[in-house]
Amino acid sequence: MCRNIRTLHNYEPHATSEEVHAAALQYVRKISGSTTPSKANEEAFERAVHEVAHATQHLLDALVTHAPAKDRAEEAAKAKARAAVRFGAA
Repeated sequence: MCRNIRTLHNYEPHATSEEVHAAALQYVRKISGSTTPSKANEEAFERAVHEVAHATQHLLDALVTHAPAKDRAEEAAKAKARAAVRFGAA
């Protein structure tokens, strides 16, 4: 479940609200132990996702770094190359 949470800080372009929401959703799913909540827990689940996304955005806005921003496309290409070595080319 949580393997889909990616580093969002120090990338160019900056993380989108959709990426922040997706990370928050994965986090809440992991903590709650379910991928989809029951009807009784749906409101609490959605509220938690919203609050975690809000806190995550505040954190990303407040973080400071002196390192140059990473390029998303370049980092994705590196990850794809590592996966090809690890799992073999398809």
